[in-house]
Amino acid sequence: MGGMRTRPVLVYDGDCGFCTTSVAFAGKRIRPDCDAGPWQFAELDALGVTRRRAEHELLWITPGGSVYGGARAVAKLLLSGGGAWPVLGAVLSVPPLRWLAHGLYRAVADHRHRMPGGTAACALPANRRPGAAGHR
Repeated sequence: MGGMRTRPVLVYDGDCGFCTTSVAFAGKRIRPDCDAGPWQFAELDALGVTRRRAEHELLWITPGGSVYGGARAVAKLLLSGGGAWPVLGAVLSVPPLRWLAHGLYRAVADHRHRMPGGTAACALPANRRPGAAGHR
């Protein structure tokens, strides 16, 4: 997911069951025009993002290198989808709905371990998850 790209890249937390399930849903139902992959296997430097940012939120990275995070990444995903999804993406892109979407995104992201498909690993900082370097 690095180097020369012609399509946007969606980067998510592959250790989070809720995130993985949500991206799978998007792939099947929304059919966004992007490549998707977990940040744990992405070339973050090549994508122009830090690990800290990738751990914090869903990321949408354009081929030109623009990075959108959180609710703005969700809006970009919807805008690239098929059917009526781009309409919802457009609605989520304009204030004040964009601000409301940001608040909702943060609430879900901060409590994703409680969401359907979420796991205990979703609640832990990445460096404390099972299998992480230095995890005890």
